[in-house]
Amino acid sequence: MPRYFAEVLYKGRGYSGFQVQQNANSIQAEVEKALTIFYQVPFELTGSSRTDSGVHALQNYFHFDTGLIIRDEVIYNLNAILPDDIVITRIYPVKDDAHCRFDVFSREYHYHIFNHKNPFLQSVAYYYPYKLQFDLLQQAAKEIIEFTDFTSFSKRNTQVKNFNCTIYESEWVKEAEVLKYKIRANRFLRGMVKGL
Repeated sequence: MPRYFAEVLYKGRGYSGFQVQQNANSIQAEVEKALTIFYQVPFELTGSSRTDSGVHALQNYFHFDTGLIIRDEVIYNLNAILPDDIVITRIYPVKDDAHCRFDVFSREYHYHIFNHKNPFLQSVAYYYPYKLQFDLLQQAAKEIIEFTDFTSFSKRNTQVKNFNCTIYESEWVKEAEVLKYKIRANRFLRGMVKGL
C-alpha cells in the first residue's frame, strides 16, 4: 500500500501534545479526524516524534498508508477542516518503507525567553523578568555537545535501548527582545529537551 508523508506546523497551546492520547486532544487526533472527514475512511497516522503539551512546531511529520491517491489540491480542503492552529503544509508520496520517525537525520528545538513584558511574546516564549548571564548560558550550552549519554535527562519508563544522543548544535542566540536556545541532535530522549 502506498505511503505518504504529511508535513504540519502548529501552535500546541491548546493540545496535550503531538501524539494521540486517551483523555485529551492532540495534534495527531485533529489531523486524523480531518483526513477521515474528507475521505470518509479512517486514517491512522504515525508521528515523527512526541512533543509535550503546549509545544509549537514550525515543522513536524506524520506518515500514513492508504490505497487512495492523495493530491496536493486536497491540502486546502484539509486545512479548512482543521482548527486554525494546525496547518498541513505538504503531503507527498514516499517509499513504502520510509518512516517519519526512524529515517530522520536530525531534530531541532528552540526555546525562547524574554525579560520585558510583551503580550505578543506571551504565548511563544517564557517570561523571566530578571537579568540573565548570557556568557554562562552559552558556556553551559557548549558543554552539552561534549556528552553522548543523557540518561540523567531522560524520563523513566521509556522504550529506548540506550540513552545515547549525538548533539550537533547547542547554543544561545540573541534576537531582538528574545534569547533563543537552539539544540539539534540525531535524537532526543523522552523529557530530555525540557530538562536541558
